[in-house]
Amino acid sequence: MVTENRTTTAPAGIDPRGPRVAAGVTAVLLAVVVLLGASQAALVLLTVVAVSFLPGAVRGPQATWQAWLFRVLVRPRLDAPDHLEDPRPPRFAQLVGLVVTAVGVVAGFAGALAVVPWAAAVAFVAAALNAAVGLCLGCELYLLGRRLRPSA
Repeated sequence: MVTENRTTTAPAGIDPRGPRVAAGVTAVLLAVVVLLGASQAALVLLTVVAVSFLPGAVRGPQATWQAWLFRVLVRPRLDAPDHLEDPRPPRFAQLVGLVVTAVGVVAGFAGALAVVPWAAAVAFVAAALNAAVGLCLGCELYLLGRRLRPSA
């Protein structure tokens, strides 16, 4: 029997405080969408948020404009992080955020504006949990998927 020896190396780590700050910025924007309700303004803002998830889902959380804000405005004022984090779970979380917000955007453009604040509310809960207590639901989904995946 031949077994394949697969070693996977994690990409360079990221400062774990960056995704939390980004989640805080995103949570504020999503809260505004919820407050705007089923309106065109809410749809436009949710579209901005959804598009903001795209670079994070494709290239990793460090590729977002929120991460840029962290690097330029926040990180220079902090000590070095205690540890670096694998960027793959936060990248998956960005994909989850993209999917959730995209559902609201597509529904809104299809005429179902009532879905827009609901999609924003779901995404808000995840972003607020990450920002407030460091619980990244998308990251936890990623890790659960890794544990459930059969080993080769």
